[in-house]
Amino acid sequence: MTLKKLAEELGISVATVSRALAGHEQIAKKTRAKVAEAAQKLGYVPNAAARQLVSGRSGFVSFILPIRDTQLVDSYLGEFITGLGEGLVDHGVDLLLATAQQGQSELSVLKHVVESGRADGVVVPRLEIADQRVAYLLERRFPFVTHGRLLDGQADYSWLDADGELAFGEAFELLYRLGHRHFALLTVSELLTFRFRRERGLAQAVARRGDPDVRLDIVSAPRFDRQARSRAIGGMLNAEARPTAIIALFDELAISVMEEAEGLGLTVPTDLSVVGYDNIVAADYTRPGLTTFDAQVRSSAAKIAHMLMRQMSGEARAAQTDLIQPELKLRGSHGPAPGA
Repeated sequence: MTLKKLAEELGISVATVSRALAGHEQIAKKTRAKVAEAAQKLGYVPNAAARQLVSGRSGFVSFILPIRDTQLVDSYLGEFITGLGEGLVDHGVDLLLATAQQGQSELSVLKHVVESGRADGVVVPRLEIADQRVAYLLERRFPFVTHGRLLDGQADYSWLDADGELAFGEAFELLYRLGHRHFALLTVSELLTFRFRRERGLAQAVARRGDPDVRLDIVSAPRFDRQARSRAIGGMLNAEARPTAIIALFDELAISVMEEAEGLGLTVPTDLSVVGYDNIVAADYTRPGLTTFDAQVRSSAAKIAHMLMRQMSGEARAAQTDLIQPELKLRGSHGPAPGA
C-alpha cells in the first residue's frame, strides 16, 4: 500500500492525504480521522526517511545508555527505559538508545546525537552537580527533559524528580522510632544531585531530633566498583561498634549489604535493619523482603516522554516540572534495634 494508492482509495489528493497523516491543522479533523482510519485498515505505513526529508524531523527521542561494569546490574535503567518507550509509543515516536562505552563521556555521545540530527529530543537521567549535558542542551536550545534536578534551581528547564529528601527523612524516623540510635548511610562517591538531596534529607531528620545519642556513619564507594563497594560494607559490618541500621542510597546497595551480612552470619533484621530506595523488582524477592521506597521509576519515565512531546510540539511554552512523592514499602528487612 503506497500513499498514492491510499489517496485513490479515499478519492482525495495525495497532498491532502500526506498533510492529514502529518496532522496539519489546515486539514479538517474529520478528514484527518478518516485518513488515519483508512491507513490503519489498509496497512499503509509512512516511509520514515521520506517523512524526515519533508519535516526535518527524525521521529526519534534519544537516551544515552552508559556501559560500565558488566558485573553490576542497574535495575533503574531497565525500568526507566521500559517506561520511556511506553510513553513515546503513544505519540508514534521511537526511542533511540545511544551507548557511551567505558572511558567515553556521555556528553560526547550526546553531542553526536544532537548535531547529526538523529533525534528530535533527548531525556537526561541522573544529573550531576555541574551537569555539562544540561548546559549544552540549554545553549543549543534543544528539546530535553531531565529525570532529577540541579541543586541550584536557577536554570530554566523541564524536569521530573522524586522527593528523595522527604523519603530519607522518613526512613530515619521509621528506624528511630524502633529504637535505633547508631545509623549508617551507604552512598556513592559520584557527584550526583540525587545523592546530595537524599543525604541532606537524612541529615536534616537527624538534626530535627536533636538527640545526642544518635550516631550517623557515612560510607561511600564508586558506583561501578564492586570491590570498593564490598570493602566499604565489610568495614561497616566488621566494625567493633557496628551500626544497627543501614540506609542505602538505592536498592542495589541495600541488597549488597544484606548479602554481605548473611556471609558474616548476621541476621536481618534481628542483628541489622536495612532500608533501600527505588523499589526495584528484586527488592520483593530478597529474604527477607527489602523495605524501600517506590520512586515510581517506570511511570515517571512515561510522564517524562509526554512532557518532552509537549515541548517538542510547542504545546508547552514554559518549563514543566513535576515532583513525585515516593511511597514507603514496608517489608521484612527492618525491625527493632537489638536490645530495644
